Amino acid sequence: MKGLSVRWSLATAEDGVEEQLSTYVAESSHARFTGMAGLQFKTWRMVPGEWFEGSYVFSSDEVRAEFQATFTAGAAESPVSQLVGSGPVLIEPCDIVAIAEGWDGFNAAPRA
Repeated sequence: MKGLSVRWSLATAEDGVEEQLSTYVAESSHARFTGMAGLQFKTWRMVPGEWFEGSYVFSSDEVRAEFQATFTAGAAESPVSQLVGSGPVLIEPCDIVAIAEGWDGFNAAPRA
């Protein structure tokens, strides 16, 4: 499995950006990635005041490479970059060693 992490710094973002990012994910981004061909799953992670990140797991290196190239070309204009006020500080491919689903299952909702 092939992963990709895309991270933005929130250190200089405007106050309230965390709620704006959560709303963007719930109202737009979650639906965009749900059912995407070649994507096994995506998570959105955030440490308020520090960083916001999209973490992806793709079915193949080719799918990841294609997504990464397309995303990188427009990263500075992406919706998250617009909300945060700057482009990503990290776009990093990685290998996913394993995924385990816990007893309580997986919740694929845009907001918990």
